[in-house]
Amino acid sequence: MLAPVLQSVARARAWSLAPVIVLAITAVVSHVIGVLFGVLIVPQFRYWDAASIFSFGVMGYVFAFGAVSKSVSLDILLGLAERPDRTAPLSDVVERQVPALFQGRTGILIDGGLVEQIDSRFAATAAGQIMASRIGRLRRAFGIGDTGLYDFGE
Repeated sequence: MLAPVLQSVARARAWSLAPVIVLAITAVVSHVIGVLFGVLIVPQFRYWDAASIFSFGVMGYVFAFGAVSKSVSLDILLGLAERPDRTAPLSDVVERQVPALFQGRTGILIDGGLVEQIDSRFAATAAGQIMASRIGRLRRAFGIGDTGLYDFGE
């Protein structure tokens, strides 16, 4: 309940914190508040039981938040659903909607200091290269290969 409220406050006050940081802060604050109430209200409070239930809820919320927050596919679907006839030619989606979505994502990378624009090209900054290396190691650790999602070569 606290996360959507803080996300709204962050947008209204133009906080420079990324939504995921606001989400993490919310999780920590709500966990501390929940533990304090549990200790004060429940005579035999069992922290690990409560923490596992809380963590399950947080993970569900984080996955749902991530799925709807920056999903290109969902943005395309919402764009189609908002049209009067709820349809669009593929060329319209590819030429109009997709570039705007990716420009927004590029803006996030630039604002985060991970990418810089040089003329009409983009280059990973030192911080971006470090982040890409970490993500690559995590993908290999979890056995995540090339999904082919954006492989238009075929």
